[in-house]
Amino acid sequence: MALLSFSQQLDVLENCGLVRSCKTGRVRTYEIEPQPLKEAEQWMVTQRANWERRLDQLDHYLKDLKEQKR
Repeated sequence: MALLSFSQQLDVLENCGLVRSCKTGRVRTYEIEPQPLKEAEQWMVTQRANWERRLDQLDHYLKDLKEQKR
């Protein structure tokens, strides 16, 4: 990845609040902001639970449908 592309990606992450930067002289240091990532993780956990429940319901429905055709 080119340095410019990498820098642009870091800018996007910083604008989203996922990282923050600090410039000392010519060196820019980035740190991860954990809170937004925790919020995203919690959302993903909730979504995963919903999808697992829905897929389980589909599985039961398809098994019932298959048994009815016998």
